[in-house]
Amino acid sequence: MELSPPPSGLEAEYEALFTSDSLHFLHDLVSTFDKEVDEVLWLRVSRKAHSDLSGELPDFPESSTHKRGAPDWRVKPVPPRLQRRHVDIGDLAPCDTERFIKALQTPAQGIQVDFDDGNCPTYHNQIKGIHNVMKAVLNQLPNVPHISQGPVLMLRPRAWNMVENNLMVEGKKVPGPLFDFGLLMFHCGNTLFENKSGPFFYLSKVESSMEARLWNKIFVWTQQKLGLPLGSIKATVLIENILAAFEMEEILYELRDHSAGLNCGIWDYSASFVNKFGHRRDFLLPDRSKYVNMEKRFLRSYMDLLVQTCHRVGALATGGMAALLLPQSKDSDSYRRVLATVTRLKLLEIKAGVDGFMVYDLSLVEPMQKLFRLHTQGDNQLHQLRWDVRVTADDLLSMPSGGVTLHGLKHNIAVGVLFINAWLSGRGHFFYKGQVEDSATAEISRSQVWQWVRHQARLEEDNRVVSRRLVNDLSVELMVELRPVCHSDRAKQTLRTAADMFLEVVYKRDFPEFITTYLSEDHTFLSSQRSGQAEVPERARL
Repeated sequence: MELSPPPSGLEAEYEALFTSDSLHFLHDLVSTFDKEVDEVLWLRVSRKAHSDLSGELPDFPESSTHKRGAPDWRVKPVPPRLQRRHVDIGDLAPCDTERFIKALQTPAQGIQVDFDDGNCPTYHNQIKGIHNVMKAVLNQLPNVPHISQGPVLMLRPRAWNMVENNLMVEGKKVPGPLFDFGLLMFHCGNTLFENKSGPFFYLSKVESSMEARLWNKIFVWTQQKLGLPLGSIKATVLIENILAAFEMEEILYELRDHSAGLNCGIWDYSASFVNKFGHRRDFLLPDRSKYVNMEKRFLRSYMDLLVQTCHRVGALATGGMAALLLPQSKDSDSYRRVLATVTRLKLLEIKAGVDGFMVYDLSLVEPMQKLFRLHTQGDNQLHQLRWDVRVTADDLLSMPSGGVTLHGLKHNIAVGVLFINAWLSGRGHFFYKGQVEDSATAEISRSQVWQWVRHQARLEEDNRVVSRRLVNDLSVELMVELRPVCHSDRAKQTLRTAADMFLEVVYKRDFPEFITTYLSEDHTFLSSQRSGQAEVPERARL
């Protein structure tokens, strides 16, 4: 094994995490599953190539047709602390110690402890974040409830597409999720289990039941290695990919001893259509700011199918995250307007039968818990079996009608550039126009710009073509608009670099599958880590 030295200022945390025993555990974990992780990624490439060459579209697997609709199995029931999880706090990067402590002090049922979408995986952030989780589990953080009493920690390691740049095992960089999962389990797994509070996980960007099977094998191996009973680990799979939507039941089956259910969101899932079919004009996704929401056929069908599939086998179904931020003044019209918007959208999910969802703003926890109490009874909605739902492949693959607006194009460029800017500054999310933005919104933003340029879409307002020149001109306008919030020459240079990188991504001939993979392996990001630029997260609202 080759492990990079500690980041400046984290020597004590480094020593606490990377003990001789934990390194042996990580080595064994990576050595055991590294080849299968590669196979998962190769299969993704193979499936994409087959789809592109054949023109075939996904469908429900024929091999499990006889089980679908009337399964003869159930997932193993979740422990008591997971049975009532109406409101989780989402996108919480645990390297942000202050926000982590504040979240632990709320009445939320859970916290999505995020090493993925809302987190920038610098070496500093990974070590600080995992160490903060360890301190929370060992009750070493100030003024927070005991781990058995506070919100449950739903630990979200990185997805399969990410690697850890600072650890090599037998000559290869290790898969990011194994690095995160291994350290979290080694240092926290037994204590969480003893306190009946875990270990619980979110699994990001799973694309098939084969990938769920691999996670299940990792869980079984880890439990045996750490002396935990089979089924101790529980995991919620985020269905963030159109291919996974056709294998929900199969994914639950593979994880039946370890399942905490499935989760549906909007932006990563919508972006996956561009990822898989974006070169086909009949999958042109219209302006998301105007034409894409959970009430559209392809998204409503996906949510209904997820709820039905989960509840039919006794698994919990959770909805997406409310990204809107409440204004500080409760007496203002803007506060009432934002709260009404979040309430309307989340009530749609509750009526669809979800058992819980996420919010980013801590001030939304109690209003959304009250919404659940008003419109549901009991700990969850597992009794809502949704026999009324009949979802076909056409339902899932039906693109909403609509065009492209100048506002939507500008907004997508801004979100994409500002996300890269945040990433280069060591942050995985940022605030823009009243809501939190993370890698999920960055994915849909850059995906749409790439697709609109590729298919020469036209603006609704004046019929202009979305061209390279137009995107370039709008990015220059954005630089002028944002210049006043850049308070140093270094900040201005980082923003210019971010804009250049965004343009490079959206003009690629072949669609880069994940913006986070592209960024984490880019020389600019790696060199910024080495120079220390990405070590101190800064927070600002734009």
